[in-house]
Parts: sequence; structure tokens; C-alpha cells
Amino acid sequence: MSDLLTQLYAARDFLRGWCPETPSIALVLGSGYATVARELSESTAQVIPYQEIPYFPRCTNPSHPGKLRVGELWGHRVAILQGRIHTYEGYRADQVVFPVRALALWGVKTFLLTNAAGAIHPDHRTGQFMALSDHINLLGQNPLNGENLHELGTRFPDMGRLYDRELLEAAGTAAARADVVLHKGVYAAMQGPSYETPAEIRMLRILGADAVGMSTVPEAIALGHLGRRVFALSCLTNLAAGISKDVLSDDDIVQVLDQSDVQVNLRVILKGVLDAVG
Repeated sequence: MSDLLTQLYAARDFLRGWCPETPSIALVLGSGYATVARELSESTAQVIPYQEIPYFPRCTNPSHPGKLRVGELWGHRVAILQGRIHTYEGYRADQVVFPVRALALWGVKTFLLTNAAGAIHPDHRTGQFMALSDHINLLGQNPLNGENLHELGTRFPDMGRLYDRELLEAAGTAAARADVVLHKGVYAAMQGPSYETPAEIRMLRILGADAVGMSTVPEAIALGHLGRRVFALSCLTNLAAGISKDVLSDDDIVQVLDQSDVQVNLRVILKGVLDAVG
């Protein structure tokens, strides 16, 4: 057995012992999404730091606390990965996706991935949301590089329907009913940790990107490889470099997500997707 499978199975077996009743849905929280974790019912919540789970990588971004939470969220039992791993932290793409792979092997069937992103499309505004319909991987890495492990999926998985169309439609329907703006578009993943230059943003627009960030794509690829359902949501926390003259700051990004109207809209969208999963 490969070292990776040995490690994944160790994490899976640990999670089975820690929480025998596996949630069918998991959320991966990006920067600024901590309020979602706080919405878990306190009477049902279980929490464990990543460092207590075998082989889980450690978060180094201070806005990602690195905790796995399980409990009831808006009437649905879910797992929440409160803390994401990024390639800019020095991790390989296969290390970045270790947590979602472990949860998938634990038995999670549907994943909701969230992130903060820079708006590129001229019709997008700060504080709005975009559901990913596709992506462009410019990280220079793919979590499927190297030996293919058939236990995780086929050698050449199709990515043409990676982002679940039923869940995309459910998000759009929930948003429309609540008069919430929800764009659908293409997310470009860049290496970071520096923000993009104006020239890079012009390039991304030519390539067809509507928003840009530093995450999500490796996880989506690995989950598609495993045959799991994937929904991904970006909060457009800033206009990308060159579109706005403002200096980009991580603090400003978190502040956008903290706004009450943004939080209300986030709940509408995510609850709509959770309700569709059932």
C-alpha cells in the first residue's frame, strides 16, 4: 500500500472512532467565513484541532484556525473544515487536499467549498457572491500528479462537469427567491501569496476568468477524482488589481465578509444548497 493511502486510512479510521456517525455533507471555510462555524448548534457540536488527527497538515494562515467541527447547521448535520491549507504555505497540492480526501474516505458525499476572491468581471461588485461553474488552474500543480491510486479514482478523470449543476441551480433559485445577487462564473487559481498585478488581471480576463483567488481548485479536482459532489462559492471581497485603485489587504477582505448584509446573503445561498442536498 502507498504511503499516502496508509496515511489517509489512518486519518479515516481515527475520524470513525472520534465520530462514528459520518455527516454526508462537509463545508470547507475560506478566509472570513468563521461566522458559519459559529452557527453550529452548540448542543450538537464536536470539535477537534487538526493536529490531533493523524497526518492532517497544519494551517499557518492566522485567519484559518485549523479545526474540524461536526454538528447541526440550519437543520442539517455537517462537518466543517475551519481552516484551509494552501500551496503558498509551502505545501504540495496533494498535501493541500489531504483533509478533504480523508473526509471523503470517512464517508462524506457532498462538499461545499468557500473562498474569498477578487472580482474581475466588470459586472461584479464587492460584497456579491459567485458560484463556480468552472475554473482555470494556474497554480502550476495538480493534486493528481504522480502515481494514480485507483482507490481514489481513475487515472484521467473528466473535469467537464466538476461543479454539480443541480447544486448550482439550487443556489441560484434560493438567491433569486431572496432577491440576492449570485453570479455564476469561472474562478482562476493563482499561486500567491502576493496579490496579482494589474497585468496579470488583464491576462486572466482575456483567458475568461471572472474572479481570482489562491485556493479551492486543488480540493475540487481531488473531490471530482473521488466522484464526490462539489459546490464552490466565492465571496467577491475586492475588485482585482488594476480595476480598483485601492491597496489590497487581507484585513479588508475579512471585513467585507463580516458585514451583516453579506452574512445574510451567504446564509441564503448556503442553506439553499444544503436543503437541495437533503
